Amino acid sequence: MSNQLPNEARVIPLRPHGARPSGAPPRQAPPAPAAKEPLWRDLVGDVLRRERLAQERTLKDVADEARISMPYLSEVERGRKEASSEVLAAAAHALGLGLGDLLTRAQGELTRVTSRHTAGSRRGATTSSHDGMCLAA
Repeated sequence: MSNQLPNEARVIPLRPHGARPSGAPPRQAPPAPAAKEPLWRDLVGDVLRRERLAQERTLKDVADEARISMPYLSEVERGRKEASSEVLAAAAHALGLGLGDLLTRAQGELTRVTSRHTAGSRRGATTSSHDGMCLAA
């Protein structure tokens, strides 16, 4: 038999894990990802669900009155389906709203949510074209 040692490699780290070389700048945390703008279908679904719950109505009741399936209406409310304007109008009418009312509420929600996101990222910038001072005599 031979007197050779087993063929094993030994790894010796040059510096401990996580240590920085001398003179290296401190590590900075990666920048936080920018907040994503909400999808239109999420906003419309939220408005439909809030209105339905405010009226204390069931999903089945509204779906039956709108003549759309209950599972489909549920998916629209959860933002899982991109509903056609006909489906949105039917759901809105079942809740006593016009399509314009539904879309206006969703637009208001979009404005509210996006102004909150952009206000933090624009630091000090105004978010409305009507901000300022008016002096009257």
